Amino acid sequence: MGATPWKIAGEIFDLSAQGWIMGVLNVTPDSFSDGGRFFQAAQALAEARKMIANGANIIDVGGESTRPGAEPVVVAEEKRRVIPIIEELAGETLLSIDTSKAEVAAAALDAGAKIVNDVTAGRGDDAMWPLLAKRGAAFIIMHMKGTPPTMQRAPFYHDVVAEVADFFRQQYACAIKFGLDPMTLAFDPGIGFGKTLEHNLSLLKNLPRLRINDRPIVVGVSRKSFLGKITGHNGSIHNRLLPTVAFTSLLRMNGADVLRVHDVEENADALRVADALRSTP
Repeated sequence: MGATPWKIAGEIFDLSAQGWIMGVLNVTPDSFSDGGRFFQAAQALAEARKMIANGANIIDVGGESTRPGAEPVVVAEEKRRVIPIIEELAGETLLSIDTSKAEVAAAALDAGAKIVNDVTAGRGDDAMWPLLAKRGAAFIIMHMKGTPPTMQRAPFYHDVVAEVADFFRQQYACAIKFGLDPMTLAFDPGIGFGKTLEHNLSLLKNLPRLRINDRPIVVGVSRKSFLGKITGHNGSIHNRLLPTVAFTSLLRMNGADVLRVHDVEENADALRVADALRSTP
């Protein structure tokens, strides 16, 4: 088992022996999974600290929903939602900012975030790459076909695994061109972002083909609608916990390094089970 190094805030973490949990903190009124539950600062901070206590290695703070059909949020409002939360949590754990806006990312880095998680992979704001190069922040490059309002309108690929892998190579080259440290980069196949059920499953089954230049792989399947299609429970979000937990173990065994989840305690246990099996000769 080779090393999987990720450089965050000048420190190199090896994710090969122990995978990481990224806890999702949506400070929005309209996210698909918990819309409005943590929109108020006190509730958001309590949820973040609960996730940290339950085993989250990173808290991913987002102030703009990226669900299919989501409406954009102006910079000032997005900053108003996320910056006080990041300022309060800075120093308690690693924090990432889930944004595609360079101005929001800059404010979040000033407030104490160490990672930028951009669903547009640097394509949504021309100022993002120069910011990342200047600040040395870790960067998660996610694949998305289209934009949140359009991404689920009949997405088509000739070979989804090959095309996503090629996208990662292109964005890796773009990062190097702008002067980013390649050790700070990670890749996310963007499950559910411009993909059908079949596309999602093909990407998850073929994760090893998506490991470009030995960079970590971040995967988020938590509570997503394709899980309901698999199990036949298409109603409540809460029926998606068990399939999410199952995928956490399976995906870690298949090469995922960071699992982005809403239900930290259950998924952290599933990750420990997988890592125990992976480390056994």
